[in-house]
Amino acid sequence: MSIIKILIIVTNINIYASGNYPTGLWLSELTHIYEVAKAKGYDVTIASPNGGDIPIDPESLKTFTLDKVSKKYWSDTTFREELKHTKSLKEVENENFDVVYLAGGHGTMYDFPDDKTLQKIISEQYESGKMVAAICHGVGGLLDVKLSDGNYLIKDKKVTGYNWFEESLAGRKKEVPFNLETGLKDRGSNYRKALIPMTSKVVVDGNLITGQNPFSSKKIAKVVMRELEKQNAKLKN
Repeated sequence: MSIIKILIIVTNINIYASGNYPTGLWLSELTHIYEVAKAKGYDVTIASPNGGDIPIDPESLKTFTLDKVSKKYWSDTTFREELKHTKSLKEVENENFDVVYLAGGHGTMYDFPDDKTLQKIISEQYESGKMVAAICHGVGGLLDVKLSDGNYLIKDKKVTGYNWFEESLAGRKKEVPFNLETGLKDRGSNYRKALIPMTSKVVVDGNLITGQNPFSSKKIAKVVMRELEKQNAKLKN
């Protein structure tokens, strides 16, 4: 049986356009899926639009946001080294993966939505019936992905992602380049969100899985693994 391969795509952007705040990857949105995938012996590739070093949003390293799993990996020099040497999307665009997962952090709002290689990877992955997952601002990477019929991938799909009120709570409304919630709705998606902001919400629509915010990191990792196991069971039958 071939080994399960997971591609995790992260941002290269380390600062908002205004220059007012640093940003980057929100660490827990990588570490939770990384942890469960590695525990199952899956092959994990971390890539970014340009490759190379990955900035971490300092907000995700604060005591109240740095959970046990993220703390463990942040203390792991091997893992930290891996984040300094990510592959570029061009290097992995022709590889086959069972899951393509877009991690979040505000940096993704600048380098995910317009990246043609990312769009190609996602559309081919989705149309081959394989899993596409995204969390928080990483969901913005789905906005301009079109399928071979010319429609947006997220049109008529149930999705979630960081909402505008959460942006307000985070104090970043004036910093972000666009309103992700509005963008997802404008593409014709069936946008869902948790009743209470900043709480976990994961939405599954076929082979598309989305998580609302950093607090969904643990759950989306579990859901991706569960759906993968379902897919594998179907293939065996």
